[in-house]
Amino acid sequence: MKDIILKAENISKQYRLGTVGTGTLSHDLNRWWHQVRGKEDPYLKIGDTNDRSTKGTSEYVWALQDINFEVERGEVLGIIGKNGAGKSTLLKILSKVTAPTTGSIKSRGRIASLLEVGTGFNPELTGKENIFLNGAILGMTKKEIASKLDEIVEFSGCERYIDTPVKRYSSGMTVRLAFAVAAFLEPEILVIDEVLAVGDAEFQKKAIGKMQDISREGGRTVLFVSHDLSAISTLTKKTIVLSNGKIVAFEETDKAISFYSSMHSLSNIFMQKYLVQKPTVTKVEILTSEGGTLQGCNNPFTVNFEITMPDVEIENMALSFQILNHLQVPILYDYIFDIHTKICRIKGVNYLSFTYDKLSLYKGNYSIMVHLAETKTKTKFQEFNCCSFEVEMIGMKEPEWGWQKNVCQYLDEGGWKI
Repeated sequence: MKDIILKAENISKQYRLGTVGTGTLSHDLNRWWHQVRGKEDPYLKIGDTNDRSTKGTSEYVWALQDINFEVERGEVLGIIGKNGAGKSTLLKILSKVTAPTTGSIKSRGRIASLLEVGTGFNPELTGKENIFLNGAILGMTKKEIASKLDEIVEFSGCERYIDTPVKRYSSGMTVRLAFAVAAFLEPEILVIDEVLAVGDAEFQKKAIGKMQDISREGGRTVLFVSHDLSAISTLTKKTIVLSNGKIVAFEETDKAISFYSSMHSLSNIFMQKYLVQKPTVTKVEILTSEGGTLQGCNNPFTVNFEITMPDVEIENMALSFQILNHLQVPILYDYIFDIHTKICRIKGVNYLSFTYDKLSLYKGNYSIMVHLAETKTKTKFQEFNCCSFEVEMIGMKEPEWGWQKNVCQYLDEGGWKI
C-alpha cells in the first residue's frame, strides 16, 4: 500500500481584486446571511480564471481551482509553471500560511517551509536565536535543537555571523541559514519555493544534494518549486505543471517538463518591428524537414534571418544563434562575423541563412536563441528566444541513435548563405 504523507483534495483559492481582505462589508454580510440559512457562499459561483494576460470581467479571481494530488513519504515532488500560475499560493496553503477557500489539506507530520527570504526569521534576533526559535515552532525540544546546531551552522557557512542579528545578513546568507535550519531540524515535509535561486552556485549545488539525501536516507518528503528545469529534472521523479491556477499535468518529471515546454506557442516564424536607427533582426524563420515545427533527426534544418539596417553604415556586425533544449541549455552554437565575411552592409533589409545538412539532436523540444551585436565596440543590439520546434526520430530505429540524450554529434557540417 502507498504511504501517503500529504494529500490535497479539491483545493481552490479565491481572491478579490483591488482590495485587502475578503471584500467589502456588504459582501461579508451577504456571505453571513447565506451561511445562517445553510446556503452556499454566493461568491464561490463567480470569478475569473487566473490568467494575468487578459482583462477579466469579475472582481474575483481564482488563484487556484480544483487542485488534487497525493505525495508519498520520501518523495521529492516538483511544481513548475509560469509566473502567476499559482505555485506560491499552493505552497502557502500547504504550509498553512493561508487557508484554502474550498477543499482541505491532510498531512501526517511536521511541515517546514522556505517560501521567501527570511521566512520565519525575526530580524532582531541573532542567527543562533532564530535557529532555536524555528526549532521550537516545529515542536522540537531545546536539547534536540542543540544537538543539530553545529551541523546547521557548518552547512550554512555563516559561523562568523551566527551571533549577529539576522537583519544585518545579506539575502544570500539569510537563505543559507534558513535552508540549513529547515533541512537539519528534520521536518517530515519540507516545502521550498524559488528562494534557493538567491544563493550562489556552490550553495545551490549543496542544497540540491542535501534535499536528495533527506529524501533518500531520511525518508522525508520535499515539495520543490523552481523555474530551473535542470534542477527539477535532477531532483524530482514526479512533477506538477500548473497553468492559470489549475493542474494541467501531473506525471513523471521528464514527461511533465516536455509538456510544459510544449505549452508555449509553437511557430516556425518570428517577426518584430524595426527599431528605428538600430540594427534589428526583424524576422527569423526555421525550415524543418517535416514542415511547420516538426523536425526529423538527421534531416536538413535551416534558419533564415532578416536583418534591417539603419541609414548609417555599421561595420563589424556579428550574428550568432544557439539551439537550446527544453531545459534552456545551449546544445549548438553557430555564428558569422563581418570581419570574416561582409554582412549587413546594405542599408535596409539583409538576408542570411544557415543550414544543417543533418541536424543530429535527440528527440525533444528545442528553441532558437538569437544574438545580434557589433564586435568592435562590443555593443549588443538584440538577444531573444524564438521559434520553438520539436525533434522526433522519424524513420529511425532505436539502435541508430547512438548518442546520449541532449548531446549533439556532427554528422555533417552546416554552412552560411548570404
